[in-house]
Formats: sequence, C-alpha cells, structure tokens
Amino acid sequence: MDLGLFMQPLHDPKRFTKTQMLDQDREVALYIDSLGFDEFFVGEHHSSDFQPITSPMVFLASLIHDTKMKLGTGVINMPCHHPGQVASEVALFDHMSKGRFVMGIGPGGTPTDAELFGARGKNHNEMLAESIDMVHKIWSSEPPYHHEGKYWNFKIDESINMDIGYGPILKPYQQPYPPIFSSILSPNSSSAFVAGQRGWSIMSANFAQSACIKTHWDQYMLGCENVGRPVDRKYWRIARDILIADTDAAAADYLAEPGNSYQYYYKFVSDALKSFNGTAVLKTSKDMTDDQITVQHCLDTMVISGSPKTVLDKLINFVDLMGGPFGALTLCFKEWEKPQVHKRSMQLLAEDVMPKLRSYCLQTAAAE
Repeated sequence: MDLGLFMQPLHDPKRFTKTQMLDQDREVALYIDSLGFDEFFVGEHHSSDFQPITSPMVFLASLIHDTKMKLGTGVINMPCHHPGQVASEVALFDHMSKGRFVMGIGPGGTPTDAELFGARGKNHNEMLAESIDMVHKIWSSEPPYHHEGKYWNFKIDESINMDIGYGPILKPYQQPYPPIFSSILSPNSSSAFVAGQRGWSIMSANFAQSACIKTHWDQYMLGCENVGRPVDRKYWRIARDILIADTDAAAADYLAEPGNSYQYYYKFVSDALKSFNGTAVLKTSKDMTDDQITVQHCLDTMVISGSPKTVLDKLINFVDLMGGPFGALTLCFKEWEKPQVHKRSMQLLAEDVMPKLRSYCLQTAAAE
C-alpha cells in the first residue's frame, strides 16, 4: 500500500496571503517527500479565494528536481481546457519528470471555473470523455491531425511543414501515456464504472463516508467485468483525513480547539455540499437531515484521529471494512495553522503507523 497526499489546497484567506499559502503548499510537499511519501497530488482552481493553485502542473514543476515521489494532478479539470493544450503540457511535464507523472482527470467541481471557460450548463462528463479520447488520439498518431467532436475540434493540416519540423505534437515520456486516475465522490458513481471499463485507477474522496466509498469499488468492478478486464485493487486510492498525536488526549484537544484547520475544512465542505444538494456523501444514515450534518458530525465520523496505536487500529478496521488492502492510502492536506501539529502527525503516519499497516496488509494478502 502506497502512501500519498492530496492537496486541494484549502486555505483560510483570513490567516494567510496568497503568497504565504503557496509557500506553505511547497513546504508541505518537500516535507512529505523527506518522510518517504510515495506520491503527491495537487488540485486545480482558477477562480477561488481559498485555493490558489491555478495550474497544478506549473506548481508541480517547481518540485521535480527537489523530490523523488510521483507527482500528479488532482485533477486536471478537462472541460476547462482544449485537448491539444492538455496533450502537449502533460507530455512536457512527463518528460521533465522522467515519467513520475500521474494524470488525474475530472469533470471539474468549481462552478465559477466552468463559467470562466465556457463550460457552464454543458455536460461535463461528456466533455471529459471527449477530451481524454482526443488527447489519446493526439498521442497515438502523427500529423496531419484532424479530430472533430461535439465540444472541440483539433486540426493541424494545412500548415504542416515536416521538412523543418512544424506539425508533430510532443508525445509523453511514459508509453503509451501516463497512468490515469479519476476522482470519485458520489455513491454508486458512474465515473467509477467508466474508470473500470477504461483501465484507469480511481481515488475515492476523503469527505465521503465509508459506506459510500465501498460503492465506488463495487462500481469499478462492474466496469471491469463489463469489458472482461481483470480487477486489481492496486488501482484503488482512498483519501482519508488523519490526525495523529503522541496521545489520544492530545489529538482530541487539538480537534476541539476553536478554528483549527479541520474545523475550517469541514465547515467549507458541508456548506458547499448543502448549496448544491450533495450532502448524501456526508450522511451516515439516509434518515439524516441536512441540519444534522454539523462540523462536529464530520469530525466524529470522517477524521481518523488519536495516538499511533489508536490510528493504526482504526486504519486496520477501515481496511477490513473496505474488503481488504487497496493500492494507496492518500492523506488529505489540512492547512498548517499549527505547523508542529501537522508535521508531527505526518511523521507519525509515515514512520510509525504505515510500516505496521503495510505489514498487516501483506499478512492479509498472504492469507487469501
């Protein structure tokens, strides 16, 4: 089981300037790399006051020569970009990183970004499918290029001059292309089914309840079976919120502090999901009302917290609940309003908890 970190990133604009936010995001990446994390993912938000990374690949490029871990987009919002731009920029990054790139793709979840790029009111899942198909056609062919779709056209034909090298689009370092994953949130997600059909991996969101996450893999397996593709749990990343302190009491005390970054995060998430009727993923029962979805409810049910021993026990129970080991445990970034608390948590996760969790997973797999 690999260990990764997913960074939306979500910051409180009352605490930090945009420059300070970006400096912290880079510091986090360098720190987890020093701890031996396997992979790091960054989100994309163009019109947000609290998520300042507008281009994950630009940000990640600053880390290529200072890190060893895999670097990935979490995710490229495909409806917001022309497929030709995605194809050429991903190929460039893949070469620069010598094949350490993981291509996370999604339909986009920020309505103002969709409006900015003319995608508002369109079928984002259709746009994603058309875009990635075009990207793969570009990478698998030579000029002249001529691809027509419902949402985009891509053409290099009349201006080609192969004698001087005008025409070819850069192909990725990894062949035939970098590994792809799709982010999954909703129960019984059709996106998980499609990912299984197409041989992509999936990442289950951190702000979904365990029962919801189990349905993601069920749908993924159905997608694999639909096309006769073998099912392999290594293609499943699960993002979780984890806080580890030296004692259970220390973890509880931090989570009870007014205004801590976990509270800020779930205040934002619960308000955002309530605004577009997406609260099903936060509910532990179908009978829950939206009024019952409080910040404390989210902290109690979705943050795995405590001492190293307590967190290890909780993670083992979680692995068992998911039906066994999966490909990667992906920690979700929380703003470092108290850097010493978050650094200690990450250190304990990487150096104390994960070796024991991996040992348990190996024993479980050997017993099957």
